[in-house]
Amino acid sequence: MRQFGGFLFPKTPCVRTLCLMALEPFETAASEDYPTVVQLSVFLDDRVGQLLRMTQAFRDTDIRIWGLMVVNSVDCAIVRMIVDDPDEAYDMLVSHRFPVKQTDVVVVRVPHGKRALLNVWSAVLRAEINIDYTYALMGHVRGAPTIAIHSESLQMACDTLVRHNFSVLSVSDLHAERNE
Repeated sequence: MRQFGGFLFPKTPCVRTLCLMALEPFETAASEDYPTVVQLSVFLDDRVGQLLRMTQAFRDTDIRIWGLMVVNSVDCAIVRMIVDDPDEAYDMLVSHRFPVKQTDVVVVRVPHGKRALLNVWSAVLRAEINIDYTYALMGHVRGAPTIAIHSESLQMACDTLVRHNFSVLSVSDLHAERNE
């Protein structure tokens, strides 16, 4: 194991890539003023079967994976995921020796209709908020599709979306859907 930025990483090609990257300590936007959801970023070696191995780690848990996005690079892949119990998932992934980082994202319900995403992006653009990345969650939360949004200003994104009558969800909203 190798320590880097406060994390323990197994000695793999992916870790060498991470060590070369200029990583700043992450900060979460946890606040009582607006809801955010913890996103887990899992670093996998770029080898056949690694995504399956990571997913199998969830097999004997009650944790539901709501969203998943894979970003591939030369030596590794970064799997960004939303789960309904991020603390338990983090502990489980670390116990399976996966390098994991946590960051906050905004999860918003997308209203029904053919211009739903256009309306979300328009609201965010009017507030001059830059979206770093976004991805869809699997399934419906409270009867509607949802997307995760990462931005440099999560509080401003939340405020803007709420002001435009979008429903911004918290991890408790995802957790409540577990048994439904």
